[in-house]
Amino acid sequence: MTGLYLSQLSLSHFRSHLSAKMELDGRPIAIHGANGAGKTNILEAVSLFSPGRGLRRGAAQDMVRRPEALGWKLKGVLHSLHQVHEVEIWSDAGAARQLKIDEKTASQVALGRIARVLWLIPAMDRLWIEGADGRRRFLDRMTLSFVPSHAEVSLTYEKAMRERNRLLKDQVRDGHWYVAVERQMAEAGAAIHANRQLALEQLQAAQAEAETTFPVAELELSMTEGEMPQGVADFREALSESRFRDLSAGRTLVGPHRADLYGVYAAKGVPARDCSTGEQKALLVSLILANGRALKRDFGAPPILLLDEVAAHLDSNRRAALYDEICALGSQAWMTGTGAELFSELGDRAQHVVVTEEGGSSDVELQQLG
Repeated sequence: MTGLYLSQLSLSHFRSHLSAKMELDGRPIAIHGANGAGKTNILEAVSLFSPGRGLRRGAAQDMVRRPEALGWKLKGVLHSLHQVHEVEIWSDAGAARQLKIDEKTASQVALGRIARVLWLIPAMDRLWIEGADGRRRFLDRMTLSFVPSHAEVSLTYEKAMRERNRLLKDQVRDGHWYVAVERQMAEAGAAIHANRQLALEQLQAAQAEAETTFPVAELELSMTEGEMPQGVADFREALSESRFRDLSAGRTLVGPHRADLYGVYAAKGVPARDCSTGEQKALLVSLILANGRALKRDFGAPPILLLDEVAAHLDSNRRAALYDEICALGSQAWMTGTGAELFSELGDRAQHVVVTEEGGSSDVELQQLG
């Protein structure tokens, strides 16, 4: 079949998994087992098949199984549209993560060209009521799914901003020292803002076109203070004009790192931050599904979805609706839950995987049921 999915996944010395291997197809995957058995660790492994630090944002040395601490390795057969790729990801003794695609050393940027992976995890449940940092990461993850180069331009911006902030902390007042770094910041910052706007447009269009039981979210990119400069020239001018204020603060106070994502429950006209916990969760699910629909049109295949404990927060009707939409989307969605009953509405539309611990040890055995 065409699409985007993993047909094989193996884990070695990764988190709680000493050794595990799964043979898969493109259907959704329901993973159930007791708390602490290692279900989320499997989702984290899959999240590393896309650019970035994964769904836990962990360092490579944190992913190694204890107490061995010898390193870890992931292998996967990734079907991407009409191509099949063998992907290996590993870390030796806490060293930086390394990657091979089809037996050739590759960068994470290369993963962005062949894979699209989105996730929704319990830590994101407070997205609408906590700080802007989390909402920026959420938006940038969605943006990266549409614009793989977004990761590179973001790194360029962050590096240039660190250099400018160093000048500010050292109280350097000679403007000549700032010209080159502000030019780099302006070029990268304008690209970041344009990429984010493109992603929001794609999401809004996907929500408007779809028939869904989940609430539509109206989204807007705002700034925590002031306004985002439009274009490279305006951004350079804004940075120049802001130097005196920034010198007092010791950091850069204008740019896309000050952006925030503002959401509204469209049908009620209520800001997402003021919605109930259940409504906030439903809005997040709606956005993930919209992102998936937009990518199916833009990339040519729906993304791999990672939904950790998502079923536990939905009633049976909402669960059934979610599963129906995932199956209609055609996404290989990896979902976790504590019991098989949480996935009963899926039936044989999904592959079912049980994660168990043997003898009280942290070794994990995976048994496929379908």
